[in-house]
Amino acid sequence: MRFDTRLIHAHQPPDAATGAVNTPIYLSSTFAQEAPNRNRGYVYGRTANPTRDVLERALADLEGGARGLAFSSGLGALVSLLENYGTGRRIVSVNDLYGGSWRLFEHHRRQFGLRIDYLDMTDLDALRGTLAGGPTDLVYLETPTNPLLRIIDLRAVARLAHRAGALLAVDNTFASPALQRPIERGADIVLHSTTKYLGGHSDVLGGALVLRDAALGDRFAWIQNAAGAVPSPFDCYLVLRGLHTLGVRMRAHGANAGAAAELLEGSRKVRVVHYPGLASHPQHGLARRQMDGYGGMISIELRGGSAAARRFMRALRVFTLAESLGGVESLVEHPATMTHASVPRREREAHGIGDGLVRLSCGIEDPEDLLDDLRAGLRAA
Repeated sequence: MRFDTRLIHAHQPPDAATGAVNTPIYLSSTFAQEAPNRNRGYVYGRTANPTRDVLERALADLEGGARGLAFSSGLGALVSLLENYGTGRRIVSVNDLYGGSWRLFEHHRRQFGLRIDYLDMTDLDALRGTLAGGPTDLVYLETPTNPLLRIIDLRAVARLAHRAGALLAVDNTFASPALQRPIERGADIVLHSTTKYLGGHSDVLGGALVLRDAALGDRFAWIQNAAGAVPSPFDCYLVLRGLHTLGVRMRAHGANAGAAAELLEGSRKVRVVHYPGLASHPQHGLARRQMDGYGGMISIELRGGSAAARRFMRALRVFTLAESLGGVESLVEHPATMTHASVPRREREAHGIGDGLVRLSCGIEDPEDLLDDLRAGLRAA
């Protein structure tokens, strides 16, 4: 089946007991056993749940992995990933990444002896040199990155990581499997905040890991059960519902973002537009080869810094000022004081996150309304 068909039908057959075309929500924390340790595949809700199983199989299918695992949030998925790496282990991470991931690395995991080195992974020579600097267990990246929308060559990084004896983990939240499937390009682990595009309606928190091979899947399934950061059956149902429309939504998100990026790039009040669909983007050619679309996320650097950014955001009416992204509604946020506020100013600015940076999540509203709204913001800025 082709991708849009698999979104609806992959591992989601009508319920065998009733014929229900939607996966039932199994709200049970425990399951009856025929005898001690003899059961129908389910014992306790933390270990497995029928609704969650359907979601996990669907995610593995869409990403092309051997096993999918669902979690209570994207950070819950990341914590479970990091449980595999303790004292003395080393992670090489992209330097432009979600502020919550940076906070987890720096303020939590580093105190347990985990070593994390950051670099710009668009520079493959720099990555090659960093990997040569000592044993590495995991290479961790986002592409597109958050918030600067840099595109990283997955195939090239996978080769370098594997040559160094490391696994490659890719946060695919911004692209979703509708636009990019990292396992097809060599990644070992794919991470999602299913809160975002996979859920798609700003009404659920969730996360996921998809593992390339079964042995890796078994290792992380053990951690999932032992650590217990699992989603509720209802949350799994909401993400499954969101998957059904992922294809059509991502096409609408991308069309709206493309039109918005062109408008913003034509304004003298905007210094830089970060959007991989623009020919001016430094990795536009790579994005065209690696992705099936450019996504709904844009970041812009306004001339006039923080004051201009605040005037711009205050004037918007269709774009709602709020954290998060990937929902049907358009959102705007200020990374320096919102999603990346936990990153010290010096570090933020070194990575290119200045006070004039604004991040836009383009929803699926009428594109003309979004463009009118952005014009009003530009006039105010």
